[in-house]
Order: sequence, then structure tokens, then C-alpha cells
Amino acid sequence: MTAIAHAEREHALLSASGAHRWLRCTPSARLEETLPDRRTSYSAAGTLGHEMAELKLRKYYTDPIGPRKFTNMMKKFRESEHYSPELEKIADTFVDYCKAVGMQFSSSPYVMIEQRVDYSHVAPGGFGTADFIAVGDDLMVIADLKTGQGKPVPIQGNEQMRLYALGALKLVAGIFPVSRVRMAIIQPKVYDEPQEDEITVEELERWETEIAPIAQRAYAGEGEFVPGEHCTFCRARETCRARIEHFFSAAELAPHKPPIIGWDEVGEVLRKAEGIVSWYNDLKDLALLHILDGGEVPGWKAVEGRGSRQYKDIDEAFGALTTAGISESILYERRPLTPAQLEKALGKQQFRELLEVPGLVVKEPGKPTLAPIEDKRPAYSKAAAVFAADNTQN
Repeated sequence: MTAIAHAEREHALLSASGAHRWLRCTPSARLEETLPDRRTSYSAAGTLGHEMAELKLRKYYTDPIGPRKFTNMMKKFRESEHYSPELEKIADTFVDYCKAVGMQFSSSPYVMIEQRVDYSHVAPGGFGTADFIAVGDDLMVIADLKTGQGKPVPIQGNEQMRLYALGALKLVAGIFPVSRVRMAIIQPKVYDEPQEDEITVEELERWETEIAPIAQRAYAGEGEFVPGEHCTFCRARETCRARIEHFFSAAELAPHKPPIIGWDEVGEVLRKAEGIVSWYNDLKDLALLHILDGGEVPGWKAVEGRGSRQYKDIDEAFGALTTAGISESILYERRPLTPAQLEKALGKQQFRELLEVPGLVVKEPGKPTLAPIEDKRPAYSKAAAVFAADNTQN
């Protein structure tokens, strides 16, 4: 079995994971090409989660390595600074889904794990790595693991998965008579269940025709910069001039008269200013890194933040306190775990069987929050919220 080194993989200019961005803001791919990729501890943990899932899937499907070698490889993963039992549970959730997929075919499917797929016939130079592909009968299943929790990744119309599908269809063309493609995103920190979307090959090919000219413009770096929610993970998100001008153009909406804007204008101002807080914090982080690297940002400097007090040796410190007659009841707190903490400790299945099914855990209605009109959640109803609260208490 070859070494698993996800972090060292090369990436295409028109990457599948960035398709939702370059399909909407065509010059962004070439702009990002000029900027460094700043990996975070979150992306490193995500890489580790994928590597654990890959090892377990290869052992199950394609590469039945011996128990000793498997144990040694898992031991190395668990020694990583980015490892956590929760991360391994996330990987296992993905593995379980992929195992279940294999049982849905009339016979053993053809399986590809961490498979490079080439979709350059649609997007010049385009390629990516699909986490899991299974083909059999007239069906192709493509599954992708998302380990993060910050941003839900919807499956409906997902451009990354569709590009993977186009590349995967090239691999099996003339071998398997695929007429349907089922795409799945497994994001355990966000969704309790796998998110699936199935389309026909004919529908996928129509979509291919629609995006091909857009991909050509993106490869050439042509078009206008278009700020939006797709900017979140762009390398230029802090310093993109178009995005900054978009934020501050909200001021243009405040008319000279009257001095107070009306509700008909509030919605547009909120749209313009959406994301400005996270952008400001991102820009501050970038400026700090620049200063720490020896650069200058006029009007700003790096200073030492507020420190926190820590025990030099907690055993020695508490020993001194108990020797002085301080009761241990003062030194320690005993608190019950919250439902979320207990679910994490027990696992979702045991938590559900022991607490949710018997009705020992209830979900209180969330506080109303403002969301764009296209948000898939139903509009808040005060009467419905009161009714739900009454049922929770009864």
C-alpha cells in the first residue's frame, strides 16, 4: 500500500472545491494563483481525517493489509497533534456510509478510493481527487467527506461533486453503462444524515454545456470580480478590492434625505454589509502576520495580548493549598455534562437509544435570527414558537 500524503497533492487552477467561486467570480482563480495558500490547523485536521478514512476504506475494499500493518499506520495517525477521537468518529461515519453503498448494488461494485479525476474537457487543466466512487449496474455513487462544522456544504447543485462526476464518467466510459449519478456529502458535524442528490447523466451533460464557456473565461482570468458568499475561503478575501468596495458601497445607499433610512432600504444595506465583520477580523489577522514577518502596516503595530495565569505545577500548587487547610471542595467543580458534550462522549447512536428515544432529552426552540429570504428554513412564527415551548415544558 502506498503512503497516504494528502497534504502534498497538487491542485488545479480551476479546482473542483473552488468551482462555486470561479463559476461566479471568473477572475478569482488567476488572482488566487498569485497568493500563498495559508493552511490552518483546521485544514490539517481535515487532511488527517481523510487519511484515516482512506486507510480504512482501502483495507475494506481494495487493499486487505494485515492487522499489524494497519495497527501501526493507525497508531501514527493517532500520535498526530491534530488527532482526536471525535475526528476518528467522523472518519468512521464516512467509512460506514461507503460500506453501506457497496451493499446497494446487485453485485460487488467497482470501487475507487481517493481517485484522481480529470475534468479538463470542461474546465481547462481541471482535475481533483474524489474521496469515494462506486460503480455498478447503471449507477455511479460519488461520496465526499467534509470534516468541518463552520459552514454547511449543501449537496443540491453542488459544483464540486458534479465536476468529480464528469471526470469519473470519463474513467468508466465504455466499461459501465452509467445512466444515473448519485452524489453524497457526509458532514457529520453539521448534518445528522448523509446529504444525497441524484441526477441523470443527460442532466449532468446539459450542466456541462452551460458551464464550459464560464470555465474558459475563468482559465483566461477574464470577467468581472463579483463579491458574494463564495468569497469565504478565497485567498484574496481580506484584500480583494472589489469585495472591499462592495462592503463600503453600503454607505451610498444612505440618501441625503431623510436622515433615517426606511425599512425598504435596510434589506439592501444588510446585503451589502453581509460578511463585513468576518472580513474585518480576517484582514486584522493578515496584517498581524505581515507585521510579525517584518513588514509594516501604517498606523498599526503588534503588541503583546493579555496573558492568562497558569499553574506552574498544579499538583504542587494544590498540595500547598490542602496542606494549608483549604478544602478540596473549593478546588474542584462537579458539573453535569451538557447534552451536546454527552452525545460526543457516548456517540450518537447510544445517546439516541438511552436518552432521545425515551424522551429524556428535548430540544428547545432556538431564538429568532435574521436570515436572507432564500434561506431554506421556514420563516419564524411567534405563535408556533410559543406552542413548541409549551409542548417542551409539558
